[in-house]
This record gives sequence, C-alpha cells and structure tokens, in this order.
Amino acid sequence: MMFKGHKVWLQLDASGQPVVENNKVLIKYRLDHEYQYWVPAKAVEPINPKHLKKKNTGKKPGHPEGPLKRGVPFQELLTAGPAKEESVLPGSIVIYTDGASSGNPGPAGIGIVMRYGKHTKEISRHIGIATNNIAELMAIKVALEAVRTTDIPVRLYTDSRYCYGLLILGWKPRRNEALVAAIKKLMKRFQDLKIIKVEGHVGIAANEQADRLARAAARKKPRSNAAGL
Repeated sequence: MMFKGHKVWLQLDASGQPVVENNKVLIKYRLDHEYQYWVPAKAVEPINPKHLKKKNTGKKPGHPEGPLKRGVPFQELLTAGPAKEESVLPGSIVIYTDGASSGNPGPAGIGIVMRYGKHTKEISRHIGIATNNIAELMAIKVALEAVRTTDIPVRLYTDSRYCYGLLILGWKPRRNEALVAAIKKLMKRFQDLKIIKVEGHVGIAANEQADRLARAAARKKPRSNAAGL
C-alpha cells in the first residue's frame, strides 16, 4: 500500500482484511525495521506510481504515531491467523483460553482447554460480575496458575486481541492494571512460554471448546476440574 507518498507494508488479518483499531491500521515501511506505526486508515491507499515520493534511503522514517513496540517481529503480526496445531513444538503444553460476559459487565466465566501429550484437562469457572476483557485476562491467569511444571514449553492461544496487545505487543493498560501486572509476573516463571493470537470461531476445535466452557460458566457456577498439568 501507500502512505504519504511512500510504499508501506499493511497488516492483514486471516481473512485478508486490514486490521483496524480505533480507525487506524498498522503499517511498516520495511520488514527489517524495528518500528511499526498505527496510522489513520483513510490515509493508506493503493499504490499510485505517480504519487510516490523518492525511494526510501533506508533511514528510519518519521514517527507518525509513535512506535507500537520495539523488537516485535512484524512477520509474526502478519501471520497471526489461525494456528496449525501440527506445528506445535513436540512435548509442549498447549493451552486455549477464552472469557465470556453476559452484559459486559455482567455474569462472567472463563474456559480453558489444556493438553499435554494424550492428557487433556478443562476448566470452566464462574468469576462473578465482570467485563469480557477481564474474563479474557482471568482465563489466561488461571491457566498459567494451573501449570505446575514451568520448565516445559508452553504455548497459550487466545483469540483476544486485547489480551495479546497488552501481554505481547506492549500496549499500556488503561484499566485492569493489577490483573495485567499479575499475569506478566506469572509469565516470568516459565522458561519457554509463547502467547499466540488466533482468530475466533474459525473452526479450531480447542478454541471453540474454550468458548463453550466460558459461556457455560457465565450462565451458572459449574464445578471446575482445575488440577494443573
């Protein structure tokens, strides 16, 4: 695409549509640069050779909106679509988390599916009155607390862009600060932990199950089989 007369890379979601946050899209001038920027969506347009400015010399461009976060591989953002479970590191603990709230805020629940080898455990827990964002964060917190062995690789999947942004992309929380801080503290316990963003409701079985568990928990207070792995 083109932004202010320069060629840029534009982040797309799994369906090939631009990722939009607050009417802004995420761009990068070069894939090998550290910086990426949120810019007004209406300012990004298809490339028109007549309007292109002089070729970028490789120097860091101006800072239109401030860096989203340094050191985050842009290719990882570009490929943050549905995960392929067959590519998961062998011997790792695989976790899918989800949160649900009826009313936002309203009765809320969390759902977690944990797998290690042939073993699967599920957690479905009512968490009282909360927003959907709190439920999503709580699901991740409870999941990490349930993992007893921190020296085994852990791959945690969430379909919450809010959680992924706060925990991985370096977004600054405007609320729920204590909960975010508690999760980040838990994350430091693990030798090899990756939190991965997936798209919701695209047929990933474990993610769909986590969603069902969360919704069921929001409606009532089921018993939780929250024994850790």
